[in-house]
Amino acid sequence: MLTLIHAPKSRSTRMIWLLEELGATFDIKVVDIARQSGVGAKDPANPHPDKKVPALLDDGVLITESAAIALYLTDKFPAAGIGPVVGDPLRGPYLTWLAYYAGVLEPVIGAHFEGRTASDPALMAEYEAMDARLKATLEAGPYMLGETYSAADIMFASLLQFARQALPAHAVYDEWLARLTARPALARAMAKDGG
Repeated sequence: MLTLIHAPKSRSTRMIWLLEELGATFDIKVVDIARQSGVGAKDPANPHPDKKVPALLDDGVLITESAAIALYLTDKFPAAGIGPVVGDPLRGPYLTWLAYYAGVLEPVIGAHFEGRTASDPALMAEYEAMDARLKATLEAGPYMLGETYSAADIMFASLLQFARQALPAHAVYDEWLARLTARPALARAMAKDGG
């Protein structure tokens, strides 16, 4: 049995979306988290070692970190077709985008929101390079993997759902986001978010 450890209106919402896309049967365990705004607190009932979300329990096995959970779930439900399997030529690009999200996009966007890109030319160069790479990918799109929708789209789009201002005003971002927000699985996920 899959149990998603979730805090409403947080990064774990995208995992509800992914689970809905996969057609998975799952439970949601709502926990409190300490938020950057200063509200909330670390919940002792949260099995995540850092008391963050998302976390996933699969018959007692704990998986944390969004990219790892996305890969785990798409590998567990290959028939859904939103995570290229080993041997698929799109598997390499898929893994690359999941790692890029965690290793590049989140740190660079964090620096940008903190205002550090404005005062650090090297960070601004990283931000501009990330924007150029993502924009070029989506211009060749319509999805992160070209014609193939995947969990990588969910990962990246979930950031823009809550913080569209994180990236420059390119029409390609808005069009991509509109395609993804129109998906029925997202509507089902938002109904289950609890926020």
